Amino acid sequence: MQTELRIETRARTEMIDITAQVQRVVGASGVQDGICVVYVPHTTAGVTINEHADPSVAADILYALSHIVPALPGFRHLEGNSDAHVKASLTGASQTILIEGGRLQLGRWQGIFLCEFDGPRQRTVWVKVIAGR
Repeated sequence: MQTELRIETRARTEMIDITAQVQRVVGASGVQDGICVVYVPHTTAGVTINEHADPSVAADILYALSHIVPALPGFRHLEGNSDAHVKASLTGASQTILIEGGRLQLGRWQGIFLCEFDGPRQRTVWVKVIAGR
């Protein structure tokens, strides 16, 4: 079963906690044990797992990425969003999470984040739930 989530972003860079939405997809699937793949089909957005109890962690990640990959005038890509492409490559396009007892097996502080690097935009997140043992 694959589900499409549509996420509206509001800033050029932001991290949006999508954990609850992904868990709802897992719950609706009826799968008790298996895996959940979260995939972002964009070249200027990514998906990561990190702490979601303290929102300053997401802000710190964005801060660090902006210093690691600043928007430089020397980039060759003409759209002016080369830094977004590089940041998306660093965070990655997918995450795989184990499912047990119908629940995502995330650590106590972990959450799933859509990482926007070229917003604001409407983004798509595909969630695929696969039954296993």
